[in-house]
Amino acid sequence: MSEKRPRQASSAQGKSSEKPKPTRAEKVARNREALLRAGADVVGDLGYEEASIARIADKAGLGHGTFYKHFESRQAFFDELLPSIGQELLDEVRAQTKGARDILEMEETGFRGFFDFLTRNPGYYRVVNEAEVAAPAAFDRHIGNLARHYLRALKRSRSNDEIRNYEERELEVIVYVLMAARFYIYLRFSKKGKNARPVPEWVVKAYMKFVAGGLKGLE
Repeated sequence: MSEKRPRQASSAQGKSSEKPKPTRAEKVARNREALLRAGADVVGDLGYEEASIARIADKAGLGHGTFYKHFESRQAFFDELLPSIGQELLDEVRAQTKGARDILEMEETGFRGFFDFLTRNPGYYRVVNEAEVAAPAAFDRHIGNLARHYLRALKRSRSNDEIRNYEERELEVIVYVLMAARFYIYLRFSKKGKNARPVPEWVVKAYMKFVAGGLKGLE
């Protein structure tokens, strides 16, 4: 009897340490996320035209039939792909900018967070640029989501008197100027073949010098 008790306790401990099996809803969510992540990789590498359902499912490690449990067609998948990636980007930028003391700190940490995201997701801009033709509804939704997020931040800063000499309607112009600046900075200082590298520190400083002059220097 004295030998059996330790073995029983060990068995109980093993059972208690086992991870609970995922629920059906969790499996469904994981599979959908895996397909979208795989789609981002395939489109980022090969483009929309070569991104077949078979390639996406294979990349995700799922059966082709699983694809149709989540998306009714290849086009329906493309219409969800870019907004999904864009939400990941927004979540990262929010995390980076949380607690920023003012508009300039927010802009610098957001800028750095954006390029951190690019280094891990080098196919991002290919997914964005080709979407204008391959998935125009997704393209419009994505750009709108980014712009609205940015605009809310600038409006808060204007209300806090951090941004001066701009009418509220002019802030949307600033949003698109800064969004475009990131794209061209990526092309010149970050893009390397199919990869993206961190921008040099002096580029970050030059960008922030421009932003500070534009947003706070016009007294």
